[in-house]
Order: sequence, then structure tokens, then C-alpha cells
Amino acid sequence: MDSAPGTVMLYDTTLRDGSQMEDIAFTLEDKLRIVSLLDSLEIGYIEGGWPGANPKDQEFFARVREIPLVHARIAAFGSTRRAANRVSDDPVVRDLLAAGTPVVTIFGKSWRLHVREILGLSEEQNIAMIAETVDYLKQHDKEVVYDAEHFFDGYGEDAEFALRTVEAAKKAGADWIVLCDTNGGSLPWQVEAATRHVAAILGGKVGIHAHNDSELAVANSLAAVSAGARQIHGTIDGIGERCGNANLISVIPNLVFKMGFPVVGKESLARLRDAAAFVFELANRPLPKNMPYVGDSAFAHKAGVHVHAVRKVSRAYEHIVPESVGNRQRILLSEQSGRSNLVEKARQYGLIVEDGDHHLSGLLTRLKEMEFAGYQFEGAEASFELLMREAMASFRPYFSLDFFRIGMGKGEDPATGYSEATVRIRVGSSFEHTAALGNGPVNALDNALRKALGAFYPEVRHIILLDYKVRVLSGSQGTASRVRVLVESSDGHRKWGTVGVSENVIEASLLALKDSIEYYLLVSEARRFEG
Repeated sequence: MDSAPGTVMLYDTTLRDGSQMEDIAFTLEDKLRIVSLLDSLEIGYIEGGWPGANPKDQEFFARVREIPLVHARIAAFGSTRRAANRVSDDPVVRDLLAAGTPVVTIFGKSWRLHVREILGLSEEQNIAMIAETVDYLKQHDKEVVYDAEHFFDGYGEDAEFALRTVEAAKKAGADWIVLCDTNGGSLPWQVEAATRHVAAILGGKVGIHAHNDSELAVANSLAAVSAGARQIHGTIDGIGERCGNANLISVIPNLVFKMGFPVVGKESLARLRDAAAFVFELANRPLPKNMPYVGDSAFAHKAGVHVHAVRKVSRAYEHIVPESVGNRQRILLSEQSGRSNLVEKARQYGLIVEDGDHHLSGLLTRLKEMEFAGYQFEGAEASFELLMREAMASFRPYFSLDFFRIGMGKGEDPATGYSEATVRIRVGSSFEHTAALGNGPVNALDNALRKALGAFYPEVRHIILLDYKVRVLSGSQGTASRVRVLVESSDGHRKWGTVGVSENVIEASLLALKDSIEYYLLVSEARRFEG
């Protein structure tokens, strides 16, 4: 694939290197879906796996041919021939060709330690393995990416030998020479100096493949680009063996916004957050809140001074426009909040509040008292919105709870038990007294509340409890310690979080559940039952 001198090519190895991360196991269908995602993000190369290594990768290379790709070329990954084999008879090389991909990526040794002490070979044998394999693949009309494994470690110990290995690959016809920080221990200035030296000698296309063992994979990748590298290897979300690989979700906006390389268009940039969440969803992991650019906390502001500033000029505390990568600005509420936080949150809720509003002092005091008691609203903004609306006299509760009782027992099967919740609610001047069973006290309470409210607000049947977390706030009082319950709910279209705090975990759960239902009735514009 031809590329202009100023172009940086993106090479994704989520499906191969990323899959080697502990607890990551993509299905075949997952891998095919990720291919379509990567192509839509304008990724130039997608490394699909190692042909012949396992049946799933074998099937992948057969199935991926059915996917119409606009931007990406599929690469098969493998090694140079083994020392004892002729290149034409080597099973790894045969499998690479049989994969039928337009691009083949092979790795070879650049570190004298590996050649002598791991493989037990001479330097000349190693050079011959590299050159003959590259040449053979070029004879079969493949675009060849040569990964110089452990290049920076090898360069640091014996630069002359490391350079001989990449020169051999280049002379044999490799289209790309990719310098690998396989152990992930190099520093940016070391990567930059070595890459600049290689680029000056080879005068061709040089790339970087960085691992994150020193948490420098992104920095090392950008340093290599600064030194002349024009291909970056990485993975979505930085997944990969040990500590992971360079995170393309961070690499891409850094290249575009900070270094002036338009590697993807505006539409692809705006989909970065969705892409990061999609891959983690397939991996059954949450997107980390503190992930740069795309995490929930990436543009979240908590300190009152910060909020006061971003309300005037957002770039005072934001290095890019959040929406450019599919994210958004968030104002957090906590005991560190000031009036600016509250004014901005009120604006987001559609409430008109000025800095001098008399409600703010009381609300700020109430907020700090509640957080001192154990409340936390950063994961429960629905509860805070209700609190704010009540303080502004713009919200009247849809119902009140007169009392509740929980009973627990055993059925005929001694291995199973049940919980029963009895509740009495008041809506307007009407009362509803009912009970419901559940597979635990919280589930029983949830069922009983919605059963009682169903007569007044049938729409509550749409609420789904997604997540339930309990945190003991202090162990110093044993079983009398306060607990905080965070509940995440959904109606199939939106999600919201609520919180409750008490010495009684059931009561804390009930408070969070009550807020969840109240919030849903508010945002769904439920008609108030006057009774």
C-alpha cells in the first residue's frame, strides 16, 4: 500500500496481540464484528491472527473474505521460517500464504540474546531466516510487514547487530520495517533516537510496535513518529499481553490534534468513544472512567474553581472539544463543589438559576452534609437532580412510602429460599398496600414497589434494574456501620444512577430504588395521579 511521506498508517492488532491479554477471549463472531468496526474507523491494516495456530483463526481468515472492506487490508501474522526448514517447506510460511491475505506480517529476532541463548543460532543463520522468508513472501506478491522483535533492547546492547537484521529484511524486499519494543521497557527518548537512526539508514517505511509495560506505549509511538516512523501498531483500548499495547484510542486523537497527522476523518474521530466501549463490551469489561479522551471522567470537572472557569471558556481546563471524540463535558457534584457546579448542573437540568440565587446556599450546605453522611452523587446524578429540583421547588414527589416490611423463609426445597416485601404507598389521597416475592430482599422490595405503583403509573413496568452495588462506609462500628447503595436502572433507552445511605442495607436499597422510580416518572413525563 503506497503512502505519502507525511502520512501515518494505522495498524491494528486487537485481534491478535490484543487477544493475548489475560481474561480476553473473543469469539469468531466478535472478531468479525471488530473488523467491520475498525474498517469504519479508517484503520489501514487489521492483523487477524496467526493462521494455523488454532481453528478459530483458521476459520477467521476464511470468513473475513466475505466482509466488504473500504479502508483496511487484512494481515496474517507469523514468524520467519525455522532454522531447520527450507522456506518453501516451512509450515508457518505455508499457512501464511494459505490465509489468502494481501498483507503478511512476520517477526524475526533483533537481539543477540535471543539469537544465541534462546534459539541457539549463529548471527548468519538468523539473518538468512529473515531474508529468505521476506524474499519468498514477496515472490508470492504479498505486502510484507517485518516486525523486528525486541529491536530496542537489541539496539541498546549491540546496535550494529540489530541494524544488520533490519537491513537484511529491507534488502530482501520488506515493505515496512517495524521496530518493536517487545518488553515495553524503553523510554521515549531512546525510541526516538533509535528510530531516527534506522529511518536515516533505511530511507524507507519504518513503523513502531510498542508495549505498555512502563506505561509509555502511546508516548513511545508518538516519539517514533516524531523521528520518522510512518506506521503505528496498536490495539483498541490498549489491550494486549501483560500490560497491553499502544492504545489506538489515544494514539489517533494525539496524531490528529497534537501532531497534525489527519489519520482519520472527523466522523471517525467522533466515534472513538463508541468504538472503545464496543470492544470492551465484547470483552465483557467496563470502559475505564479515567481512560484519556473517551472515559466518563476525561472531561469531568469537580473542583469549583475548574467549573467556574469552564463555564466561561471550556478550553481553560479541556485540551480538546469533548464532542470531537464522541465524549461530553460533565460537571460533578461533591463536597468540593461550589456555586458554579450547582449553577451549571441546574442549567443542564433545564433550571434557570443565577449565581446569587437564594436556593444555592442551602442546597450547597445540604449537599456537603449528605456527603459527610456517606452520600456520593458522582455515580448517582439522578438522585442529585431530584435533590436539586426539590430545593428549587420545581419538583413534587410522585408518591410517598408509608411503611415497608421484609420477611424471609424457606420453601419445600431446603436449598432455596424466598423473600417477601410488604409496602404501603400513598399517591395523592389514595393508598395501595401490597406484597411481592423476590429472590432476595432487594428484589422483593423492587417488585413490591412497582406492583403497588402500577395501579397509578403503569409505565413503571418498563424499569429494569441493571446494577446494584453496596459499599460499607466504615468498619469501625461493625454491623452498625453505614452502607451506601448505588443502583443503576434503565428503561431500555436511557440509563440512570441513584443512591441511598443508611445503617440498614435494606433501607439504603429502598431509598435508592425510590429515587430510581421517581426519576423515571419525571423524565418519562408521567401524568401525575391526583387521586
